Formats: sequence, C-alpha cells, structure tokens
Amino acid sequence: MSSSLTKGFRRTQQLGAHLRGLHVDPSPAMSTTPDSSRPLRILMIHGFTQSGHLFRAKVRALEKHIEKAFPSAPKPGHLPQYPGGVSFSYPTGPIQLLPSQIPGFDVSAAQGDDTDAWAWWRITGDQEPYTYVGMEKGIARVAEMLVAEGPFDGVMGFSQGGAFAGLVVSLLEPGRLEAFQQAEKKGGMPFPASLLKKGPDGKEEVIHPPMKFAVSYSGFGISTQPLYAAFYEPKIQTPLLHFLGSVDTVVSEERSMKLVHACASGSGAESGVAKVVTHPGGHFVPASNKQYAGALIAFIREALNHGEAKVSKEVSAEDMDMPF
Repeated sequence: MSSSLTKGFRRTQQLGAHLRGLHVDPSPAMSTTPDSSRPLRILMIHGFTQSGHLFRAKVRALEKHIEKAFPSAPKPGHLPQYPGGVSFSYPTGPIQLLPSQIPGFDVSAAQGDDTDAWAWWRITGDQEPYTYVGMEKGIARVAEMLVAEGPFDGVMGFSQGGAFAGLVVSLLEPGRLEAFQQAEKKGGMPFPASLLKKGPDGKEEVIHPPMKFAVSYSGFGISTQPLYAAFYEPKIQTPLLHFLGSVDTVVSEERSMKLVHACASGSGAESGVAKVVTHPGGHFVPASNKQYAGALIAFIREALNHGEAKVSKEVSAEDMDMPF
C-alpha cells in the first residue's frame, strides 16, 4: 500500500488513542446486563450532505412506527422485550462540505462557506476504484458514539449512511479484526484503531459487541479498491435489510445490489423475512408508508429473535395490514 494511502488511516492511531488505552470499565451505558429500563438502541446514520438533526426530521414518522412496535409500557400480561422502549441516536458526520461540494447547490447564492451539510467520507477519482478521503474520521466519530451511548442493538442509514451501516456492522463482527490484519499484509487498510481498546489480558479487542441487525435505505456497496476488501471478505454475517427505490436516479440498482451480494443473507428470499424491499419511489426513506414500515418491523423482530419471526397475539387490527 502506498505511503499516501496509508497515511490517512494511520491517523486513526491518534484519533483513537484515548480509546486504545482504555479498559472501558462497565458502566450503565456499556453494560449488556438486562435491566428494567433497557431500551432497544438504534444508531441512525445520515446521508451525504445531511446532518444528524436533519436526518431525524426526515424519518420522525419511521421512529413512531418503531416505537409503536416496541412500546415501553407493557400490555396486560405481556412483558416487552425492551422495557425501556426505543432509543435513537443521530450523530453528524465529521466532514463539513463546502457549497461547491454539494450537488445542485446554487454557489452564487451561497453566503460564505458555512453549510449544514456533512459527510462520512469523500471520494477521489473519476471512476472505480475510488479512494475514500476521511473515512478514518467517519469511523472515529461512530466509535465515540458507540462508547458514549452504546451498546447498540442495530444501525440504520440512508444513502452514504446506508453504505456506512454495512461497514459498521462488518467491523464489529467476530473475526473481522483478524480478517483486516491478514488483508493488511497484502496492502489493505489497517483495522480502524478508534474501534480498538486493550482488553484485560493486554491484547487489543473491539470496543463494542456485534450488532443484531442493520438497515440500509438507498445504500450501496463501497469501492472496489483492494484497500477496503476486508469489509466484505468474508461476507457480512449480520442480518441486513435493504430498501431500494425503483426510480432512484442517485444510486443505481447495480451499486445497491453490490451491498446485497456482500451479505451472507443476500436477498433472504430462501427463508425468513425478505432482505431486499423495493418501493416505487426515488432516493428517499419511505418513512410514513405503513407497508414498508411493516417490512422493517418484521425484519427487526426476526433479527432480535435470532431468525425466528414472532408476532404477538395481541397485534392490533390496525397493524394487521403490515406484511409480517
């Protein structure tokens, strides 16, 4: 691997130094022991040119569907799987975009260079294989959130955030650290140092347990650059649901299917809940549509129950039209 490509990822050593040196003592935020207030924690990753608060404004209706499916108040004779309800966390990417870097932005009308448009990385190159600038910063930002507000049960993302959701669950899987270490010997990027800490035995270990599920809205597979091969080799084992817009003109079906093929569960058509859902729209999250919210809830329930989709007998008549 060239020194210029290695340099950016080596900076992760500095960004994550404070995490590497920590043993991260058990705390309420990081404890995995069930308790009476344990919520279903979901990390929400915005798309290119968005921010955490803007993304939340766009998917607030989707939040309500999920909150309804996982209520904090138990029904008579029924104990919820997550008694604390649902908790959503919306970090903002670390890379602020200039007006000239935002597609369709009217640069002539811009007032200075200050925008509320952010990214998790930027690409260089005119065609594949692309190289990503700032990816180590994006991963470090998520690492901070994992420590501060985790552990998380799942991650959901839109567009670039959808692609990133796949990377996040990949990085947290058992054996992924070793896969990166082997790939690095062949020129691959190092495992992000911001996601590592020293364990009780002094060896490096990942700072967060594997997640139970991931959801990608209009997401895509990342660059074919060999530098990033270890993200998808071996394939992602964490259940991942893909929502695709049939008339999406921003992310092609081919790019989206690349992420699908990077997952061991694929489309999920063979068994269980489908892992690829196509809606008759473009590049957006169908947040308020009950049909697609139902597909999402069915997927999350299946993932949380280790492949056994379970629907409570107490499902209301209003919910019966959802495709469980």
